Amino acid sequence: CQPVPKPESRVEVCDLSPCPPRWKVTPAGPCSSSCGLGLAVQLVSCVQILHGQEVLQEEHLCPAAEKPLTSVPCVIRTCSYEWSFSEWSECSTSCGNGIQTRQDFCLSSLTHKPVNPLFCRRFPKAVVVRGCSAGPCPEQEGPLSPGAEQVTPATHLTRAAAGTEHRHKDLDVPLPAGPQEHTKPRGGEEDTAKRCFLCVCGNLFLNATGIINMTGVQSRDCTVAIGRPLREEISVTVLESSLNCSAGEVLLFSGRMMWRTGCRKLPLSLINSRTNTLIVKQRVVLPGNGVILQYNSRTATKKYYQDCDQQLFGPQGEIVNPVQLPDQRQEVVCRTFITVAPRQRISIRALNTDLGPEGNQTHFNYILVRDVSTMKTVVFHGKQQFLWQSTGSQAEIEFHE
Repeated sequence: CQPVPKPESRVEVCDLSPCPPRWKVTPAGPCSSSCGLGLAVQLVSCVQILHGQEVLQEEHLCPAAEKPLTSVPCVIRTCSYEWSFSEWSECSTSCGNGIQTRQDFCLSSLTHKPVNPLFCRRFPKAVVVRGCSAGPCPEQEGPLSPGAEQVTPATHLTRAAAGTEHRHKDLDVPLPAGPQEHTKPRGGEEDTAKRCFLCVCGNLFLNATGIINMTGVQSRDCTVAIGRPLREEISVTVLESSLNCSAGEVLLFSGRMMWRTGCRKLPLSLINSRTNTLIVKQRVVLPGNGVILQYNSRTATKKYYQDCDQQLFGPQGEIVNPVQLPDQRQEVVCRTFITVAPRQRISIRALNTDLGPEGNQTHFNYILVRDVSTMKTVVFHGKQQFLWQSTGSQAEIEFHE
């Protein structure tokens, strides 16, 4: 460029406005878990460079959509022990709704061999039972799932069931929602009784025994729930059934330890739930069809709960843990079972949680909440104050450590 005249150097101010505020992230803090996957908290602040100095600004001045996460995943080391699972089993039914199960076992990360499950008891465990569907049944009557009770003819029949001429209008009908007396229509009360027939759906029945008339309901899907204290179990006798199986009408029973669907051979059959709660769902197509059930409760033949477990039926309540029991071992996992009317849903709000000084650093202390209808679980650690909502009418809470 030597032959060409060189222009004079010039400096011009291009912009006098300061740079816009931006997000600043400090280095991440300690990992919340001593082993395995955890979370590390990092400080996110809004800053701006003014006159060469970094000045802290209010957060709303920085773009909200670009704000970095305040916690990031972290792994210090692989846990010495962890839960492992087998493959899911085939669906328990060849058609209709059923369940799938899988085996769980504690695995050593060093030897990759199963060890005593006590080594994994401090770590959350995924579900080992889930629902499945194998398509519609030709006759809407699928086989029993594992643990389900066979339907057998009832050995003791009521006088109302033995009489072939009786109809549902002559039976006692429980009032909706909760412990209540039975009522019979008398004279001018007939219209009120008819309305009660239609409002049976979506209710929770808490009496020790009763009759539930699900015939003539206006809803295509009618669901009722039966609940008793933890020390009891429920049995149901189908007094009458006018379900049209060829039209796809079906009756479903579901409990904590059984799942049963059926349509044919229902009259005078007996269903044992083996637990203290039972959900009955009726699906009808033709108006006026349905079933009439008689339920009873008795002392459970096998103890399926811990002494510190609780059963709540709503509509509201307070859960306090730990439960103070004499000679209680620390390794006992206390549970709270919640069952509300099928038309209702459950909200669980943590008012106060204090899982100890180890709560924010290890997986030793945690609260597990399970949505029974979907079998999905959520785990809460540390001093997290949470709000959980169900998709169905049943929930379970486990308090570990």
